[in-house]
Amino acid sequence: MEPQQEKELISFRDTQQSKDVYKPFIYSLILAFGVMIGFVVNHITSGKENLLQSGSYDKINDIINFIDMKYVDTINREQLVDKTIDKLLSNLDPHSVYIPAKDLTEANESLEGNFEGIGIEFFIVQDTITVVTSISGGPAETAGIQAGDRIIKINDTTAAGIKIKENDVKKKLRGPAGSKVTVSILRSGSKNLLQFPITRGKIPLYSIDAAYMLNAVTGYIRISNFGSTTHQEFNERVNRFLEQGMKKLVLDLRGNPGGYLQAATTIADELIGGDDMIVYTQGKAYDKQEYHASKPGLFERGDICVLIDQGSASASEILAGAVQDLDRGTIIGRTSFGKGLVQEPLELKDGSNVRLTIARYYTPSGRCIQRTYAKGSEDYYNEIYERYMRGEFVHEDSLKNEDTTHYTTKKGRVVHGGGGIRPDVFVPMDTSAENDYFFTVRSFVPEFIYKYSSQHPELLKQYRNQEDFNNGFEIDEALVQDFYTYAVSAGLKRAADKESKIDKKLKLHLKAFLAKQTWRTEGFYYIINQDDKVVKAALEQLSSSAKK
Repeated sequence: MEPQQEKELISFRDTQQSKDVYKPFIYSLILAFGVMIGFVVNHITSGKENLLQSGSYDKINDIINFIDMKYVDTINREQLVDKTIDKLLSNLDPHSVYIPAKDLTEANESLEGNFEGIGIEFFIVQDTITVVTSISGGPAETAGIQAGDRIIKINDTTAAGIKIKENDVKKKLRGPAGSKVTVSILRSGSKNLLQFPITRGKIPLYSIDAAYMLNAVTGYIRISNFGSTTHQEFNERVNRFLEQGMKKLVLDLRGNPGGYLQAATTIADELIGGDDMIVYTQGKAYDKQEYHASKPGLFERGDICVLIDQGSASASEILAGAVQDLDRGTIIGRTSFGKGLVQEPLELKDGSNVRLTIARYYTPSGRCIQRTYAKGSEDYYNEIYERYMRGEFVHEDSLKNEDTTHYTTKKGRVVHGGGGIRPDVFVPMDTSAENDYFFTVRSFVPEFIYKYSSQHPELLKQYRNQEDFNNGFEIDEALVQDFYTYAVSAGLKRAADKESKIDKKLKLHLKAFLAKQTWRTEGFYYIINQDDKVVKAALEQLSSSAKK
């Protein structure tokens, strides 16, 4: 799956054609995102079982029983109950959600930091499961699975040439730790299928996509979500950077949909000194609860830039809001999503889960950055698309104020609530390419690169690291033409008049996906950030801070 940065680079022009092309993509992205950002919770209600044992009249259950007994057709009672709960919660707010038992494990994976399976990244190339990489130390790597291997059979079932879907592959390869699965592999240079019996295990999922030094004194950390292992991952990277001489930090939270409240506050505590308040929460059934910096942090003095965009939500906004309100660093990018609600889980007897909004959170200055949802969940999520169409991602002066109250930071700067965290330094979305065409063209890049790298296994081995690769390898015109030949064979309709405008971006993406083959998501971002205007703005800000 492509890194989140891929989605961030899309821009929109205010034309009917652009709207028709992108609207389904944006809606599907935002709806999926809306489920993700409901998972922000830290504390548990006491006496939850009592909530489900009241003696009051149960009208909903009586109606469902009546339908089950008398309805003209046979119904699936479980599905009817699930849909009823969904509808009930959707009338409350956009982030109270119901998760059926069958979906709960997968929903928790990114937050818990692991899943159970064989441990591979894969991509379906020409209807064949192709291994991108085996996760280091995982069962697949231990068994001998290599990048470029093509999975032809899983156990005794053919898995190639049957139009298999990504979710079906996951269902077949994942399973309880200790269980076994046999995969039959076709490897370059071998005419026969190779069989690999694999014992499934617990596979780590990391929430830091990339962490490297931008220059001799500036570290860069990109966090994809706030899970149970994020604080530990963050500390490991910061300690490593400090040993390398880091004096400044760029923290990239773009596209980060949130996660655990505690993960955000503990990382903030590493950056904020004294006993300053980081965030507080309050709800009808909850007294005000404050979260303060409480211990010496790893990086309380060096300059910081936090990068945000319209995909930064919830726990991301808590961290960015604390840095901004306490004047600890500079917020750079575009206005964040605007989610200021806190959810708490209730596990039901059948293993399903309700995540109910129980409080709002407030930044240190007292502002709640939750966007209005008075017109319902559909309009709430569609409003992100409307922000595109109003030009808010290109022109800073087009931004609306939902909350006209003025709040002040620790040093007296004015900040605003409602509608998300506004950056201190606005960086418009990149519209330098013909984006409708570029979006179509680059959708063919991953498959082409996975196929190309499997045919040229020695290409990346000559480079010691991603820096050597970046400096020593260039995408030439021959490779670009090979790409277009492949893309056309896969269904691309070329537009030669537009290709000169996207040439630089296409080469960058080809190179970034090549780097990903060896250095995974960090390699991707190391290359793609070379032409990232928000990262460049952060470096300029940090450079100017040093001169003051």
